[in-house]
Amino acid sequence: MTRAQRIRGLLALAAVALSLYVALTVPVHLGLDLRGGTQIVLETRPTAPADAGSEATDRTLEVLRGRVDALGVAEPTLARSGSDRIVVELPGVQDPAKAADVLGRTAQLTFHQVLGTAGGSDDTAEPLPKRPRQRVLADESGRHLRLGAASLTGKEVEEAAARFDQQGGAGWQVAVDFAGSGRDGWARLTGRAACQPVGDPARRVAIVLDDKIISSPQVDPAVGCGSGISGGSTQITGSFGADEARQLALLINGGALPVPVETVEQRTVGPTLGAEAITASARAAAVGTALTALFIIVVYRLMGALATVALACYGLISYAALAALGATLTLPGLAGFVLAVGMAVDANVLVFERAREEYAARLRPSPRSSLTAGFRGALSAIADSNITTLIAAGLLFLLASGPVRGFGVTLGIGVLASMLSALVITRSLADLAVSRRRLRARPRLTGIAHTGALRDRLTRAGLRPMRRPRRWLAVSATLLVLAASGIAVRGLDFGVEFTGGRLIEYTTGTPVDPDRARSALADAGFPRAVVQASGDDRLTVRTDRLTDAQAATVTETVNSLTGHAGKLRDETIGPSLGKELRRGALIALAVALGAQLVYLAARFRWLFGTSAVAALAHDVVILVGLFAWLGKPIDGVFLAALLTVVGYSVNDSVVVFDRLRDLSRRDREAPFAAVADRALLQTLPRTVNTGTGAAFILTALAVFGGDSLTDFAVALLIGLVVGTYSSMFTATPLAVVLHGRPARREHMARGHRLPTRR
Repeated sequence: MTRAQRIRGLLALAAVALSLYVALTVPVHLGLDLRGGTQIVLETRPTAPADAGSEATDRTLEVLRGRVDALGVAEPTLARSGSDRIVVELPGVQDPAKAADVLGRTAQLTFHQVLGTAGGSDDTAEPLPKRPRQRVLADESGRHLRLGAASLTGKEVEEAAARFDQQGGAGWQVAVDFAGSGRDGWARLTGRAACQPVGDPARRVAIVLDDKIISSPQVDPAVGCGSGISGGSTQITGSFGADEARQLALLINGGALPVPVETVEQRTVGPTLGAEAITASARAAAVGTALTALFIIVVYRLMGALATVALACYGLISYAALAALGATLTLPGLAGFVLAVGMAVDANVLVFERAREEYAARLRPSPRSSLTAGFRGALSAIADSNITTLIAAGLLFLLASGPVRGFGVTLGIGVLASMLSALVITRSLADLAVSRRRLRARPRLTGIAHTGALRDRLTRAGLRPMRRPRRWLAVSATLLVLAASGIAVRGLDFGVEFTGGRLIEYTTGTPVDPDRARSALADAGFPRAVVQASGDDRLTVRTDRLTDAQAATVTETVNSLTGHAGKLRDETIGPSLGKELRRGALIALAVALGAQLVYLAARFRWLFGTSAVAALAHDVVILVGLFAWLGKPIDGVFLAALLTVVGYSVNDSVVVFDRLRDLSRRDREAPFAAVADRALLQTLPRTVNTGTGAAFILTALAVFGGDSLTDFAVALLIGLVVGTYSSMFTATPLAVVLHGRPARREHMARGHRLPTRR
């Protein structure tokens, strides 16, 4: 065993051992779409320029952290997003309205002396204060009171607690204790009020929360004028229920927010839906991986079995890296791992196919030398395809937000783990296996000691697919027009993530006809509601932004159609945030494509880079157009699938162009179209085997993944077919045509005509 082999073996063993330790000791953080709960995105709305910026957001975050802790939520997560947003995740919380109310209220608590009454006793009266510093607010009964300037604020409250007065029979009340200067301030305030006659409105003290009088009690007759209530304690009484009293105490204890906040996004996923997603994903992953492993073993025998072990190590390393970095695994994030699994399979297939070529080309072949040459020959294609994907993942993480950013994180982790799996673990296992004497005596057991049935048939057929490249481009253009017409005719059905609005998904006891539900909701006052059925027991309603009362009306309407409707998912996205997410996703996608073009042009030529990116655009338009024809929503899950398809397409194009570059260097006199033919035919076995392995995983996701993964898997299956086609019959023919134009111009400039094809 050479020194390099020992180093690779030790590195592989260390990576697996460390990953196993992390996986057993550090739990991975699941997103709320996988475990259930509520996510709220708050945006600060500073009223003064001095309050703008990240510093005010950080102070707001600390106040919110105290409020969330007081809610008693297990494992809450609060994090700043940008300079003016805070993301709050509350696992297990299924009442988003209550959580948003507690978090979003500014809780400006003040204590005022009552100066007297103001004209009018009804709620619609709008009396003006006689002095600028005075305020007029309605008390609990609707009677308007004139209030003096605030004598105390919530900052001077030491503690507030909800208590039930069993002895006095006053019901629930909130006991407030003042701290420091607040004790004397409370005594002065109540002392001034005590100087007024009993029964006079001016003998009252108004406690104001967010510009609303929540209590205005009379000062006890036993309190003397000027002495006030000593001890720094008081009780806020009123018509409180237990929940109202606890919530008021929570707001007082949490303190005032430095700046007002607004809820711009709110998502609630029921625990049932999250558990179903995890179970369905695990079942689909198990079935798909087993079928893929079986296929690889059948095709590549012992090397396929070793690659299967390496793929299992890939899954362990990816999981451990996700847990160690504290990243969140969401449903769209699974797309990144699906792409990385495909690339890990592809890297092994590339090596084994190159090893087969080396074995067939050598005069005295051996599995060991052929395998070494296979790893060396496939390294450039593996490196280029993975680096282009890493560039895209990094840019998505830096430029995008929401599910697209999560996709970039998981994709980057998965790609690095796949490279480690294929280039270190698979090679270490393969080197160990082919050095055994029994395998040297039986080389066909390795799976690389023959060229393969598909390659033999292609060689005997003598195909020339690039003889007429413009015909392939015409086919691609036709497919492009047909798909794009779906966008023009049917339009794109953007999800609430990109348009703003509210989406509620129900599970119904009996099947509900969408047309009937749409009509019932229109009669209830929601004529623009979009209703979709999924399976026999799922109904999704998408509308513009709704108040909680309107959402309750929607739920009542659905209930009237089915008898019982359980809420599985509830999402609210503000229009500004939806526009921002849409713009950010498009910018990230455009920059990622541009960066890949630059990299491919630097590694190959502008000719290849332009052709590859043109094939990417072809795939994107076709997939979006097909979803438009099918009436499927364009949401975060679809966008993750689209980015996965882009990764597959880049990977395929890089493999073909890498072989094309290699063959062009070996035979510089051969016509470019003939070299392209050879490159396509030599890489076709790899393309078929990689695509088949990926198709097993995606089909399992479509069949066993449940409703939450069906659209995702369908998009990937369509993209897999389109991406495989475009890399061979869009990118390659375009490269042939573009390569021929300079030669034709040069020939015509000399007064000659190029020979026509016959």
